[in-house]
Amino acid sequence: MTRPLLARAVDTAMDRSLVLGYTTIGLAVRRALPGWPADPLPRSLADRHVLVTGASSGLGIATVEGLVDLGATVHMLVRDEAKGARVLDEISASRSAAGLRLWRCDVGDLDDVRRFAADFAAEVPSLHAVVHNAGAMPPERAESPQGHELSMAVHVLGPVVMTEALRGPLAGGRVVLVSSGGMYGQPLRADDPEYRKGDYSPTTSYARSKRWQVEMAPLLGERWAPDGITVAVMHPGWADTPGVQESLPRFRSITRPVLRDDAQGADTSVWLAAVEPAPPTGRFWHDRVERPTSLLPSTRPSGDVRAKAWAWLQDAAGLGG
Repeated sequence: MTRPLLARAVDTAMDRSLVLGYTTIGLAVRRALPGWPADPLPRSLADRHVLVTGASSGLGIATVEGLVDLGATVHMLVRDEAKGARVLDEISASRSAAGLRLWRCDVGDLDDVRRFAADFAAEVPSLHAVVHNAGAMPPERAESPQGHELSMAVHVLGPVVMTEALRGPLAGGRVVLVSSGGMYGQPLRADDPEYRKGDYSPTTSYARSKRWQVEMAPLLGERWAPDGITVAVMHPGWADTPGVQESLPRFRSITRPVLRDDAQGADTSVWLAAVEPAPPTGRFWHDRVERPTSLLPSTRPSGDVRAKAWAWLQDAAGLGG
């Protein structure tokens, strides 16, 4: 359904205001506007398998629940297996006939990612979608076992390596990367992907890695298109997640009355994984609508910068040419 011009104008105005667009206010208004994209059909994911990383807290749990409610068999990927098992039991208890399976992997450790992907592909021959939701915001600069800055390892390298290794089961399927609206404030730092220059900031590191997700999505979409795999990046708005509670307590204290709950934050991830037909590849989404990737000229990368970033990603993730 095409949205009327007034609805598009209201939506865009809220999006640019941030406070209105990213909070519960924005979602409530958008749902009431004409042309709100329809929900996926009931049981639309029946007999389909979906993988969700970072599945033991916050948006990950809500994403799992939303996918299970649509009939999917959901594979929950977690780093803490004991915590993941508790969450699995809680979801199973609240949803009859929930199809859930628990897997363990440290997404920031590329060797562990390759180990997991090989085990997973050996058992799951057909994967409808993977939602890359795992996140990290270390208070000080930290490195993965392979020596990569941790935010880049968890948000960019791990998801790319995992998807590349799962291209067989994922043929004809979908990739959803959970990004952040914070990326709007950062350029694509192809000159410093590992954050070795200047004073380290956790929030800046997080936002930089999320910018990488958005800028690399079209190129990843081209790479995986021969297998029929589509790529979508989304941001959840301002949600009251454990990450916000732990890493941004001042921000949370100011915005808490209008922060989204986990289900509201995860809505677009579930929608992107389930809606038919699959949304066009390589795009950036918020509240079920495609959004611009840059709002300021200073954060819009040139073709040369994007090419340099792509070359680094190919090398770091071992993608070859």
